[in-house]
Amino acid sequence: MRKSKPQKRVILPDPVFNQVEVSKFVNHLMHDGKKTIAYDIFYSSLEVVKNKLPNEENTPLEIWKKALENITPLIEVKSRRIGGATFQVPTEIRPDRKESISMKNLIGYARKRGGRSMAEKLAAEIVDAYNSQGGAFKRKEDIHRMAEANRAFAHFRF
Repeated sequence: MRKSKPQKRVILPDPVFNQVEVSKFVNHLMHDGKKTIAYDIFYSSLEVVKNKLPNEENTPLEIWKKALENITPLIEVKSRRIGGATFQVPTEIRPDRKESISMKNLIGYARKRGGRSMAEKLAAEIVDAYNSQGGAFKRKEDIHRMAEANRAFAHFRF
């Protein structure tokens, strides 16, 4: 490559929990630059999670982190063209990409849920991911299943 790698932007921690991961999640959740609304949605969804799981010893933030951990894929398939044929080659995922994929999946499947407010849909998806079920968890399982099915092409890794 001729150019050097672009520098990573510094993301400031969020105002309530002082966590960079929360800020990254809110940035993925945000639409049209409306960050305040995205923060409101996130914090109110954590309140709903707290109400849904009253006898849980973990805080809502810990529940959210565990939910993200449950839906984080470890391996994915990438298309690789070799000799006129396209193979789905399983490859490991970089840590920052793992985090990004899990956040995008959680938000995407929360948006697809029916009715109610976005905060309630996000809270329902967080609770499902915490309990290892729901759309985002199923997506992770599908990614892993596809990588397992194409394990024979692992030697084409680049």
